[in-house]
Amino acid sequence: METSELLKKIRRLEIKAKGLTKHIFSGEYHSAFKGRGMAFSEVRDYHFGDEVRTIDWNVTARFNDPYVKVFDEERELTVMLIIDVSGSENFGSGEKTKKELALELAAVLSFSALSNNDKVGAIFVSDKVEKYIAADKGKKHALMILRELIELEPTSQGTDIEEALKFFRRTQKKRSIAFVISDFIDENNFIEGLKVARKKHDMVAIRLVDEAERELPNIGLIQFFNAETGQTTWVNSKSPEARKMHRELYEKEEAKLLDNLLKSGVDFVSISTSEDFIKPLIKLFKNR
Repeated sequence: METSELLKKIRRLEIKAKGLTKHIFSGEYHSAFKGRGMAFSEVRDYHFGDEVRTIDWNVTARFNDPYVKVFDEERELTVMLIIDVSGSENFGSGEKTKKELALELAAVLSFSALSNNDKVGAIFVSDKVEKYIAADKGKKHALMILRELIELEPTSQGTDIEEALKFFRRTQKKRSIAFVISDFIDENNFIEGLKVARKKHDMVAIRLVDEAERELPNIGLIQFFNAETGQTTWVNSKSPEARKMHRELYEKEEAKLLDNLLKSGVDFVSISTSEDFIKPLIKLFKNR
């Protein structure tokens, strides 16, 4: 991509994301994530009505009078964007691919974090960690993340989300909010990784879908190309049996994935490349 074209694309993303953040997402983001982390501030004398569980028993024993711990809401959070950049993300049956949808979501989430004075970083993953951007503040840093995502050319086309989750757990020592943005077409077991990460971090899964993956169009012979393995398959889409089999297989895999995400305890939402992502994202935030 030419430098001038890249700058224009980033500028368009910035304008759109900042507009959405200012008018729609800022309040939703704040209520969904702020206040979920509490930092110890001080101890003070026990007052009638204080919760027993806040009593600092060590200090109480030392001074022979009851003292309680006082906590402040953590004003600064760290947001990590774990973004799938594997071959399947290039798929899109309409005007937008999954990769382009992921880019828009990354822009909105980055500027939402920015507007709340939070740090934001990113992990781009295929079947390995392609790039890591440590969390930091500021508009310049947020725009750098978007630029890197646009320009990135993955060295591999496969998918292994668990690799990204291992890297995330290893590098993020303090509690973070992590958005895993992917279509979750992954033969590896990443659910256990989500469960482990959830014990310390606030995990959110955003699943990217394209409606053409569910229904085969009735147009005759179709050549399917697997962007992650390089394999091609021919299917006769005029066959009702073939279309039914395709739909049933997709729905079976989808049901299995959604059930596993539900059991993991991680908040998640599915967003289609053909829909406006604003409503499902706001619904996700409000349900937290």
